[in-house]
Amino acid sequence: MRVDQLKYNNGTIARWLRLAIHFLGNILRSVNIFFYRLNGIEIGHNTMISLRAKLDVRRGQISIGNNCIITYGCILVSHDAAASIINPEDDGAGSILIEDNVYIGVGSIILRNVRIGRNAIIGAGSLIIKDIPANAVVIGNPQRIVKIIGEEDVTR
Repeated sequence: MRVDQLKYNNGTIARWLRLAIHFLGNILRSVNIFFYRLNGIEIGHNTMISLRAKLDVRRGQISIGNNCIITYGCILVSHDAAASIINPEDDGAGSILIEDNVYIGVGSIILRNVRIGRNAIIGAGSLIIKDIPANAVVIGNPQRIVKIIGEEDVTR
């Protein structure tokens, strides 16, 4: 039986069940962000990171601004183990800087040494390997800018 099929007392049970699930999800996301912060990731206020997102800082650093959304299945990797094979002087460590009000779509991958500007939107499934300017809408693999949003268009 689906939750929306619970008709007892005018759907009150279904509403309370949805609220309880939502509340539990918020608690789990808060615990997840707490552990990311313990691992040295800087995370701003009012930032939501999906429970299924992966932020890897084994060698490197990740900094996330305020009011950001990192959705389901996103991967942020601040290091590159193969870099020393190509260039023996490169230890593979890097950094990812995500400024305020950034939205990262489902399944996007962000690699090391990338800066994402304020108010940027990254479309689902994008591979980000270069810096993204502020107010840019980026999609694809390889990434490409499809639009620059004017300051008057930003609603956050």
